[in-house]
Amino acid sequence: MTAERKSGLKSPDEYLAERPDGSLGWGPLTEGILLRRYKRFLADVELPGGRLVTAHTPNTGRMLGCSEPGRPVWLSRHDRPGRKYPFSLEMISMPEALVGVNTAVPTRLAAFCARRGRSEELPRPAAVETEVRSGRSRLDMKITPTRGPRIFVEIKNCTLAENGTAFFPDAVTARGLKHLQELAALAAGGARAAIFILAQRGDARRFAPADHIDPAWGQALRRVVGAGVELLVYQAELTLESIRLGRRLPAVLY
Repeated sequence: MTAERKSGLKSPDEYLAERPDGSLGWGPLTEGILLRRYKRFLADVELPGGRLVTAHTPNTGRMLGCSEPGRPVWLSRHDRPGRKYPFSLEMISMPEALVGVNTAVPTRLAAFCARRGRSEELPRPAAVETEVRSGRSRLDMKITPTRGPRIFVEIKNCTLAENGTAFFPDAVTARGLKHLQELAALAAGGARAAIFILAQRGDARRFAPADHIDPAWGQALRRVVGAGVELLVYQAELTLESIRLGRRLPAVLY
């Protein structure tokens, strides 16, 4: 996949199609070379033939270790009226693995897997809702099973890995801290509450909170897990054709 295959995508459904094999299939992607990432949400990319474009970067983190200039990247294209930047950065090729940087993808994948009963920890539900208001926060997903308590899930995209360990977060996150507090309150009230972390890279073998970046979040994670919040960490199986839920990764908290 070395050139622009098609344009005109209008919604995420068009480039993350559900497939019978349990994966989400990427639609048309455009390969390029990353020149720079800046202002958090922008990246300059050189396309085949030398054309330069500015792509939207759907990631609020620092993208440590996966935003090196000169690396191959893959973009989706969305030609919705009024959209300033038609291209979105989806993946970057690092020496060890492809890395998925779009933070909306894990929520889409987790909801798909929940509806299909593809996670042992998340039972096949009667209903799955996304972007759910809870207290003073908005959580990514609520699962209403056919029996048992509702499950509230906050989903995080993990792109930082060092020596086989996936770390989250890659930047200080006050919003992420608030999510942990809300999950703890839900667990205390009798609901199931979980934080679901998807490592969108194939070189991760374990997970640990990034205490060297945001020690407050790491301390809060340990506290809420001790209070009943479930920690689910999975590795994504990521290729240029599809993404699927891979194996569960062990979490090293202490």
